[in-house]
Formats: sequence, structure tokens, C-alpha cells
Amino acid sequence: MEKSLQLGEREGSAPRGKGPRPGEREGSAPRGKGLHLDEHEGAAPPSNSLFIDRLATGRRVVLLQVEASSQAKLDINETAELAASAGMTPVGQVVARRRREHPRWLVGSGKVDEIRELIQAQNANTLVVNNDLSARQQRNLEEALGCRVMGRSELIIHIFAQRARTFEGQLQVELAQLTHAQTQLVGGWSHLERQKGGIGLRGGAGETQLELDQRMLATRIKSVQSRLAGVRRRRSQGQRQRRRSGAQTVALVGYTNAGKSTLFNALAAAGVAAEDKLFATLDPTLRRIDVPGAAQVVLADTVGFISHLPHTLIDAFKATLEEVGQADLLIHVMDGAAPRLDQRIGDVEAVLEEIGAQAIARIDVLNKCDLPQAEPAPPDALSVSAATGEGLDELRSRIGSALGVQAPIEVDLPASAGGVRAWLYAADAVLGETHTGDGGMRLRVRGNERLMARLRRDLAARAG
Repeated sequence: MEKSLQLGEREGSAPRGKGPRPGEREGSAPRGKGLHLDEHEGAAPPSNSLFIDRLATGRRVVLLQVEASSQAKLDINETAELAASAGMTPVGQVVARRRREHPRWLVGSGKVDEIRELIQAQNANTLVVNNDLSARQQRNLEEALGCRVMGRSELIIHIFAQRARTFEGQLQVELAQLTHAQTQLVGGWSHLERQKGGIGLRGGAGETQLELDQRMLATRIKSVQSRLAGVRRRRSQGQRQRRRSGAQTVALVGYTNAGKSTLFNALAAAGVAAEDKLFATLDPTLRRIDVPGAAQVVLADTVGFISHLPHTLIDAFKATLEEVGQADLLIHVMDGAAPRLDQRIGDVEAVLEEIGAQAIARIDVLNKCDLPQAEPAPPDALSVSAATGEGLDELRSRIGSALGVQAPIEVDLPASAGGVRAWLYAADAVLGETHTGDGGMRLRVRGNERLMARLRRDLAARAG
């Protein structure tokens, strides 16, 4: 792992990893925004993701919920789940109600003192704010509290960095990290206004450290975007090949931890990892599934959505989300045992609209029907249980209908048409069969337009 692009490094300071800066405790987070693009620390990160910040699993965190009219109200319990998914241990919560956010600390000085006392009492070393912070607010809070401070978007990006395993996923996370760092750079470090220049120094005469770091970030972003463009071209080639072969694509979408991967395994017998944690799946997985009457159907498991998903992640994962935008059918998987179901449905709808997939045909599926239901289900949703298999046959039938499987017809085949009979059975298009007196076969067949067109061609060729 290369150690390039150390943002905000002070002249004459000790190299990273050689000890704390003056005024810092051993093992504490660096003061300021922490936008150092160096080697990973903490939980095992992907090999080429740019940085995961100085955040190790096992940290004890205090959660801060700021309810201000200028901030969207977010569920602090969901943020606690995010922290747990990142390997941290929530040990306390603080709620601050304000008419407007404080420009210096986000909250008032009295609330800062209350948070400091809770952090000390719980022996915590991280504050997770259930809002987005400006770089200056984050730096000021870290100085006032003497511990690491991170906002909701930064926490989500960190989880993505932990989960990414494929080359494409690591590139996408790296792009999200770089873009987030670029937006948070100004105001994150007070020393970045210092100018440097002259013979033998980095940058031109009078170029500030801030300008230098911005230029380095822009160069790295351009490089990652170029590599992602190559991945996107290869993905497009795969999509075109599936189209030419006549395959139809069905994509699973939904809120994170709604059970999409478990349902994917149940439909496709894929054996992909399915865990009870947020964002367990990042990289799309494609498998062929059997749908009665539909010759070739490909099922895609995709990344889950969440309320106020950072735009840097949406932009970075657009190549992955193209599987959703190019699908013939979407299956919206909802967690029937989760609270605030209406809000989660709205969050998914917002992301689908943002990626241009809101007009694609859709089947609403209420998963986990074997568990106590937290809220009434939408009226048209199909209740299933990916864990027990309940409702999956009906779901396959609905997928077939949505993909154009037509009403059953009866077809008479001569005894010599064994090849036609074989591929109809292979497509799971035969509902019943009887034998005629002349040795022929009468089949009850159902299929989509593509399958029926192939059947008509085969019958016409034999008649000719």
C-alpha cells in the first residue's frame, strides 16, 4: 500500500506513525479533520481503498442527535446500528434540540460540556454525530472534547470501506472517500492557509498548502474515475451480451438489511454471504434463476439504500446501480419486522428516482412475514419469508407475469419433435402433457413472448 498524498502535513512535523503531535494524547485522533491519506489502521481494510481514517474496531462511542429546523431529523437508533456494523460499541446518547445549529460546535457550549462529561464517564473515545458536520465544526468539537468526532456520512463511507472486497467496489469506495475529503478540506486544518514556495519546495511560489492538497486530491480523483470508466465499459459489454442472448434481468432493491441477499439465495440457490448487519452486500451479484415460462432470467443482488445516503456514495456507485437502471423488473424488498416502514419506502423511492429507475416495472415484496410485523403492510405487497420459503412460488409466478409470461395454450407435437419438447421442459414452460393416439404429444404450455415466438418458429419450420 503506497503512502502518497499525505494531506495537511505540517512542515517539520514528525512522520505519521512516529508519535503524537504536541498536545495530543497517545492513541488519540489527530487534531483537525483527519484527512490523511495514509495506510489503513484498525479493522482489516481492502487493499487499495485510499484510507479508512484512524478508526479501529472496538471503539466506545457516544452518539449525538441534533434536532434543529435546519437539519433533517434522523433516527439515532439507526445510527447506533451503523456504529455497531462498523465494529464500534455505543455507550451513550445525547440529544440536543436547537432552533438552528451552532456555527462553531453545531451545539451550544453547555451541551459540549455535557458531552465531554459523558465521554469521560463512559471512557469513550469517539463521538458520532447523527448529522453532517462542516469541517470547521468537526475540528472545533475534536479540540473541545479531546476525542475523534465523525458525522453520519463519514461513518457510512467508513462502513463501505470495510465491506468492499472486489476491485470495482474498492475503487468506488476510494472515489467516495476522496470526494468527501475534497468537500471537507476547507476549514478542516487551520494551518492550510500558510504559503510555501521557492526552490526545492513542493508547489509554486506562494501556493498554499490548501491549494496543493486540493490539486493532489483532484489528480487522484481523476485517476480513480478513469479506472472506474474501464470497469463500467466491461459491465456494459456484459449487459449487451445478456440482451443479445435474450436474457431478462430482475434486480433486488430495498433498504439495507431488509433481507435482499437471503431472498437472493432462496431464489437462485447462490450461497452468497447474508448477514444481519447494515450494508452486508456492496458488490452486485448475478445468477440465473428458474421462472416458469421465462427462458432466461438473471437475478441481480444490489447494494442496500438508507435514509440520506451520502451523494458521494451514490455518485461513486452509479456503475453498480446501473444494474438497477438497466433491469427489466425491480423487486422492492421491504422488511416487515422493521419500524418506520413508510419512511424507508420513501427513502428507497428517492434513490430510485435519483438514478432514473422509478419508471421500471416493480413487484413489492414484504419480507420476514414469519416474524411479528411492526407496521401494516402496503396493500399490494406480496408477503414472503426468504428464511422459510413461504410465498416464494407465488413470487416466481408474479415475476413471470411481469416479464410477459402469457396465458397457457395447448400445443400438439408429432413424435419426431422431441427436441422442441426438450427445450420447452428446460424452460419450465410445460404445465401438463398427454399422449395422442398417433404417438404425438399434446402439451399445455405457458411462456413469455420471446419463448412463444421461438415455439411458433419451430412449429412453422416443421410444418414447412
